[in-house]
Amino acid sequence: MKEIKDLDIVALTEDLEAIHFETKEIIKLSKGQVGTVVMEFDGTAFEVEFSHQDGTTYAMETIPFTKLMVLHYELMASC
Repeated sequence: MKEIKDLDIVALTEDLEAIHFETKEIIKLSKGQVGTVVMEFDGTAFEVEFSHQDGTTYAMETIPFTKLMVLHYELMASC
């Protein structure tokens, strides 16, 4: 399994509630929602930024590594 690190593109593996970055209202982030890791907390949790395609952030949440998967855009070497 690949380690998650800063600036990795990740997806949620389950639905989560979050706080909207600007309005502070509760929103639902769906399984498969894509975000960018912006900070690591001891490898157990990660601050993930979720944004629209225009770059506008709509959520910034601390998420346990068990609820994230790293997305790959290139062929990965087999172990």
